[in-house]
Amino acid sequence: MALVDEFDEQMLDIYRRALSEAHYNASRFLQMLNEYRGLANAKILINAPRPSEGYTALCLLGRLDLTVEAVIYDNPKWHPLFTSADLEACIKRLKEYRYIS
Repeated sequence: MALVDEFDEQMLDIYRRALSEAHYNASRFLQMLNEYRGLANAKILINAPRPSEGYTALCLLGRLDLTVEAVIYDNPKWHPLFTSADLEACIKRLKEYRYIS
């Protein structure tokens, strides 16, 4: 399986985990996954000027580990799929919300 296909599966997995573990239904995220697939969706979200509603909701639930940014940051396996600017955007947002220091 290609790395981009694995990433698509990972994105679907965080949707499922948010629903089962945090009781958060990220319906807009799922809609975007169906429309753009995982990689394009991730790039849209991490490069948006403001965090998504889902990011904010997961922050309030204490589950930033289920955000696209954290999944990318926490697993270097995904880093080749992103530009250095994409990775910096993840780090910047995660620092702003104190997921990392």
